[in-house]
Amino acid sequence: MSEHIGFEVADGVGVITLRRPEKLNAVTKDMSSTLLELVETMDDREDVRALVLTGAGERSFCVGSDIGEVDGYPDPWQFRNRRDYCDALRALRLPVIAAVNGLAYGGGLELALSCDVRLASTTARFCAAEIKLGWIGGGGVTALLSNAVSSSDAALMLLTGDPVDAPEALRTGLVSRLHEPDGLLDAARTLARTIASRPPIAAQSAKANLLAARSMALEPAIQYEREMQAICMATQDAAEGRRAFAEKRPPVFTGR
Repeated sequence: MSEHIGFEVADGVGVITLRRPEKLNAVTKDMSSTLLELVETMDDREDVRALVLTGAGERSFCVGSDIGEVDGYPDPWQFRNRRDYCDALRALRLPVIAAVNGLAYGGGLELALSCDVRLASTTARFCAAEIKLGWIGGGGVTALLSNAVSSSDAALMLLTGDPVDAPEALRTGLVSRLHEPDGLLDAARTLARTIASRPPIAAQSAKANLLAARSMALEPAIQYEREMQAICMATQDAAEGRRAFAEKRPPVFTGR
């Protein structure tokens, strides 16, 4: 892909790697543009059914945008109107797993929160650090964090800007599993392969239902789920699943 954004595909799983470890994988404008262009192609690829996002090196997943470039914007309004990589990630229909291999600070925390599942190494740390610099996050951290952890835990992180270690992140539900650093990426790939083996339309519909459930009242969310179920039931994959069950064999899903 580029010097600072890596991408590989195997077994239906795409792995995106932020590759600027000497700067803790801080995202430059060029990296952001490359990441946006890459992510926006993912839903149209037939060889990718699930994504893993991680950082290079042992120290950091991502510490957000490179602070040195923030003053390069003409004014706060231009900064506000930039294309945001977190927005692009959340817009994906594909399921996305964050493999948080170290620091997830600022925009890096938002990047992890924009993924559907978060796995972390035992050395990971999470921090909404912007308040210590005089501003707050703008990539969705307040809404996403409030959906991931309790309101009190979210407030603690947002109001102090202090880091949370991996065991605390697991306790609060910020991440789903912890792994030793040398086993994290393999664990993320294994989980992604499991998801990739599921029928793609059903997997993407399940993700859509999860997103809808966050923003809808209960009854409309249940009705939305029912409509999505009807769409899934009409697919070739659903028919294949029923045939495979009756014939006592593994199903072969094609995304049709």
